[in-house]
Amino acid sequence: MLEPKTVVGSYEIVEPIGKGGMGEVYRARDTKLGREVALKVLPPEFSESAERVARFEREARLLASLNHPNIATLYGLEEGCLVMELVEGKTLAELGALSLDDALPLFEQLADGLAAAHDQGILHRDLKPANIKITPDDKVKILDFGLAKAMGDDDDASDESSDSPTRTKDTALGTVIGTAPYMSPEQARGKPVDKRTDVWAFGCCLYEALTGRRAFDGETVADIVGAITKTEPDLSRVPPRTRPLIERCLEKDVSKRLRDVGDARLLLTELPPDAPSRSSAKTWVTALGAAVLGVALAALLSRGGTDSDSAPLRRFVAATGSFVEGVGTNLALSPDGSTLVYSSEEDGVSHLYSRPLDSVTATKLPGTEVGRHPAFSPDGRQLAFHAQGRVMKMPAAGGPAVELADTGTVTFF
Repeated sequence: MLEPKTVVGSYEIVEPIGKGGMGEVYRARDTKLGREVALKVLPPEFSESAERVARFEREARLLASLNHPNIATLYGLEEGCLVMELVEGKTLAELGALSLDDALPLFEQLADGLAAAHDQGILHRDLKPANIKITPDDKVKILDFGLAKAMGDDDDASDESSDSPTRTKDTALGTVIGTAPYMSPEQARGKPVDKRTDVWAFGCCLYEALTGRRAFDGETVADIVGAITKTEPDLSRVPPRTRPLIERCLEKDVSKRLRDVGDARLLLTELPPDAPSRSSAKTWVTALGAAVLGVALAALLSRGGTDSDSAPLRRFVAATGSFVEGVGTNLALSPDGSTLVYSSEEDGVSHLYSRPLDSVTATKLPGTEVGRHPAFSPDGRQLAFHAQGRVMKMPAAGGPAVELADTGTVTFF
């Protein structure tokens, strides 16, 4: 620990402002330029290894080339210390849970900064709420590229380990670089990583910002790694419209994960508005309202092959949940006109329900969580629907659903 007034090169220590597995950070005064900076003192194992120092200096020069408003500027190296822009404000971790309206503009900026680093061929590898600073004027600054590396640099195996939560090692997993709760599965297993590992961390940060809790947690590093590799986060805690994005960021199979944080940025800006906040012109029919579809349903029923002039008018009451917004795309009538399948929300999660028109009850179809936009096959024996960025198919009478295609995030009207 450096005491105030200690001089490091041309920098005078003012006070400590942070400590982590990759070193201690101090507020310092640049005696030459008369400005305050953040001075990061590197761990002893860095300064004692000529190979590590050479590699770190190489990567520091690469990071110094980054020039983006959402990345804290790296000024240079001074006697084994990193000299960085001093960013005032609170970290995302200190802000706690945020509303979606407050979180979205921050994460759009975060995605912009991270994409800029990726465009320069730089991976962060330790993105977490504590490394994301929010300035008093709501500007996002990504901090601490201390674990960053150039894409294609495969010398992870040479990294030495410590007992810190930032750099850990497990003999069963190989060398693990990062902060445990935000590591991707491949990172936790000590495998090679690319920019999709930062996409995973981005999803973890978004989940935590919206819920106030970590997507993956545990009492020990081993517990956390087990959760990352074997469990799924509770997406019922996040706003429904963000679930597809977070799910794509936190896809354990790296080949199915979002490939670029720029894609996450686009999806953030294209999130549909929450239906409950929409005007009354947006059609929502709740069970408490005992909704009657009336003429609209009668028009759908006429597709069953009966002369519409002679077909009886049929009405029914929605007995479960509420119809998902966009009734025209969330109702499907079987070709013979006998069964209606519709998407309905219960406790904020949509499912598909099957309702024979000669019955007063509807049945929830298992395996259709977050299912929307149902459609019958021409023979009426199969049912297709969209869920979590995939087109799924299942027997119309009920049964296991199988994936037909991966569509990503699609907007339906």
